[in-house]
Amino acid sequence: MRTNFKSRLPVIETERLIIREIEAIDAEDFYEYGKIVSVGDAAGWEAHFSKYDSKMRIEIMRKKSDPNYLGLFSIILKSESKMIGTVELHSYLPKFKAELGYTVNPRYWGNSYAVEASKTLLKWGFEDLGLKRIECSCYLDNLQSMKVCEKLLFTNEGIKKRGYINFKGECVDIMTYALTIDEYYERYKK
Repeated sequence: MRTNFKSRLPVIETERLIIREIEAIDAEDFYEYGKIVSVGDAAGWEAHFSKYDSKMRIEIMRKKSDPNYLGLFSIILKSESKMIGTVELHSYLPKFKAELGYTVNPRYWGNSYAVEASKTLLKWGFEDLGLKRIECSCYLDNLQSMKVCEKLLFTNEGIKKRGYINFKGECVDIMTYALTIDEYYERYKK
């Protein structure tokens, strides 16, 4: 792991991916999947209207100064030098917990990129940020995200009734998963 000196976030590499802070140059790739309504709905945000809209969303995320927001990482596929998704730790409470979020362009589904990228943030969260717990939630019909959580060895904590207000203002049920620091070391560091 290395630090991008223009960013407060690390740059993390795996065999297939580069995980780095989202940048304006990602706007076209972000729009490619951000415009798909079903992708936005599953991720909890409204579909993008244009490449300019994607660029403005990136700019807003990069300038966000909320202390509970660490930032948004782009998932870059090395073999194509292309941004294929995003991954983040949000709802951050220092030295306590954060929530994992991820989205991948549907053209790249089925390759475990969300799992690979998420594992890098689990390591960063537990080993570098000193978190005690990382949570992940998804809508009840988002079976793909549930599979990612299972592959990440998260514990299914059940349904949180009316646990999330989506971008449409609807209060909806969500499936919740979590991994504690003890479970992380037990499951990942044996």
